[in-house]
Amino acid sequence: MKIRLAEEKDIKQLVRMRWDFTIEHDESNQVRYTSFDVFDKECREFLENALKSDRWFIWVAEENEEIVSHIYIELIQKVPRPGRVTYPFAYMTNVYTIQEYRNKGIGSRLLTTINEWTKENKYEFVIVWPSDDSIKYYKKNGYKHCTEPMEYFPS
Repeated sequence: MKIRLAEEKDIKQLVRMRWDFTIEHDESNQVRYTSFDVFDKECREFLENALKSDRWFIWVAEENEEIVSHIYIELIQKVPRPGRVTYPFAYMTNVYTIQEYRNKGIGSRLLTTINEWTKENKYEFVIVWPSDDSIKYYKKNGYKHCTEPMEYFPS
């Protein structure tokens, strides 16, 4: 198992995994009736830009040149404060392992790599909004469950 940052050559697999992840968790069954081609174009453009930026880091676990798990990290810059050095924090999203590789420790290995990377880079903290099913996974990997943030949805 190789853990590394995603590269441009991974885009096709990452698009397909994002599609599969969404379909798997689509309780409304509406997504499967949308156009894959439209989604592919939008997601491919996002990934091309993300991989070129210094804001997004897409970590993958790969076996035999197939991506079997991934975690996306977006760095969020904080407003500086007087009297202290300000470090960005990391927003974790799109955490996914394909079904046949789940419960084998791959996601935990990937998360451990990211945790070490965030310490090395002095990011202030990592935030993730877990699904109910994934809370146990994060807790066993050192994450603490906190109260939900406040939200505003403009109409």
